[in-house]
Amino acid sequence: MTGDKFAGDAAAVTATACETPAGPDMAQVTLVKLAAGGEAGKRLGEHMLLAWYDRERDFESPQRASECHFDSAVPGYVAYALSHGATLKVDFDDGRFVFFYMPV
Repeated sequence: MTGDKFAGDAAAVTATACETPAGPDMAQVTLVKLAAGGEAGKRLGEHMLLAWYDRERDFESPQRASECHFDSAVPGYVAYALSHGATLKVDFDDGRFVFFYMPV
């Protein structure tokens, strides 16, 4: 971390900075999404992605779907997908990535 003083009209302000953590390997995320979509295409034909989860980043789509499911045994993204017609779950690496699809 570094600290720098900035002089202004009033008192000096101290600013600190630090490096941000490395983000996810987006190439890997993209490849997994493509593979999941390919599997959905084989099994369902024309399909639509309803919900997905990335365990490593603890990121779900639709975002904040689990906020209403704190006491539930089912995560919000799963409940969302099932209540919107999902018929296929594609799971990579024991839940590392999970995708829910429906036929269209």
